Amino acid sequence: MRSAFADHLRQAAKLPATIRYTAQGINRVRRSARKLSPELTMPFTPPPTFLNHRITPERRFASATLALADIKETAKLCGGTINDVVQAMSTGALRTLLLRYDGTAEPLLASVPASFDFSPERISGNYFTGLMVALPADLDDPLERLRACHDNAASAKEAHHLVGPELISRWSNYLPPLATESFFRWASSRDGQNKVLNLPISNVPGPREHGRVGGARVTEIYSVGPLTAGSGLNITVWSYVDQLNISVLTDGATVKDPHEVTEAMVTDFIELRRAAGLPEELTQVRAAMAPA
Repeated sequence: MRSAFADHLRQAAKLPATIRYTAQGINRVRRSARKLSPELTMPFTPPPTFLNHRITPERRFASATLALADIKETAKLCGGTINDVVQAMSTGALRTLLLRYDGTAEPLLASVPASFDFSPERISGNYFTGLMVALPADLDDPLERLRACHDNAASAKEAHHLVGPELISRWSNYLPPLATESFFRWASSRDGQNKVLNLPISNVPGPREHGRVGGARVTEIYSVGPLTAGSGLNITVWSYVDQLNISVLTDGATVKDPHEVTEAMVTDFIELRRAAGLPEELTQVRAAMAPA
């Protein structure tokens, strides 16, 4: 209780600095001569899709593994990054599923976690925030999608730094727990789409050497975040040693089988390599395929 009370006092003392930080970000946006993205002046409303609905209690999981060397080779030839390739193959897979379930594919809005504290001395706490990145699911050409993903991510990062990378993290310290819990319970119970985003997509750079747990060698890492209110899909990707490990979490109503998502991501990556003039045969691919 003493520790909690002292923490409340520390947070209260930081409130003026948080308000000042927010005002500085708003002023930077107002003074900016360059319009980095439409989201700075007019919020982008996510389109209604099969992904966005009232979430059911059931959870379904699927995974796939690609060779990190194939990802790096593709990114280098296309002039992008590993993250660009992950975003592009996710967007291509979502386009396939949108056409399958909705009959049309529009640009989507994804929340992409981004860290803003890379200090090696930090041993606890989550110092990250979320970038709102537009996914060009309306584009049919794989190379065009990759270039658009690169440009959209760069625009989102610039806009994010203009507003202030710590803005959400700082204000989240002042959210009352009971009120926050009640809000998310209310939001989860609504029978409608998420008004903020279509889905979260994470790309985590993992260890480059094999780790051990209790003496056992860790051969693969699969991690996935929770489903957010009104969004029935979460895509989380980890690079680990020489692998790129894809994890997909859905509820029971979004897709018939979550392997449809991982299967579509692998297929889109092969199409991207074909479009870039690279061999379609992959060094490593492991995925449980969706049942016929």
